[in-house]
Amino acid sequence: MNISVELTLTPIQDDYEPAIINFIKSLRDADLKVIENPLSTQVYGEYDQVMKILQKEMKTALEAVERGLLYIKIVKSDRSEYVPHF
Repeated sequence: MNISVELTLTPIQDDYEPAIINFIKSLRDADLKVIENPLSTQVYGEYDQVMKILQKEMKTALEAVERGLLYIKIVKSDRSEYVPHF
């Protein structure tokens, strides 16, 4: 089963950029399709593979910040080729 995951890491601290950059780089280094925009990062792939990688990388990202939020949305389908039609 393929999934699409939207992630938003929000460190609640002054020096927040390194944590976000490191999180995105770790997702890029994984064997997943990753698309970024200014508000979130989308990850696409097979459910078991994506969740295995996210379990590790989300824990690492949260351990790297003093306080933070991590928002995650999961859609059951590969939406990586979505193009608005309006």
